[in-house]
Amino acid sequence: MARLTITLPKPRHTALKEAAARRGKTIGQIIEESLDFYGITPSEHAWSLVEKARARSGLSEREAIELSVAETRRSRHTATKAKRHK
Repeated sequence: MARLTITLPKPRHTALKEAAARRGKTIGQIIEESLDFYGITPSEHAWSLVEKARARSGLSEREAIELSVAETRRSRHTATKAKRHK
């Protein structure tokens, strides 16, 4: 697994440590969950999902891609909207 070093303001770092402790998780797990929530995954994973969806649905490759793009946009819009209302 790759390592990453980031710079955060002290209050943000403290909040991240506290959130991890409250949830019984590591900071790395919290970050990983956040990346998943925002749909940030390797492109191979995304293509794998498209292939699975296409195989199960009987959609053409083009239809499957269009559907996956639309769903990704909808998911990101929903996440952004929820974040604004916090």
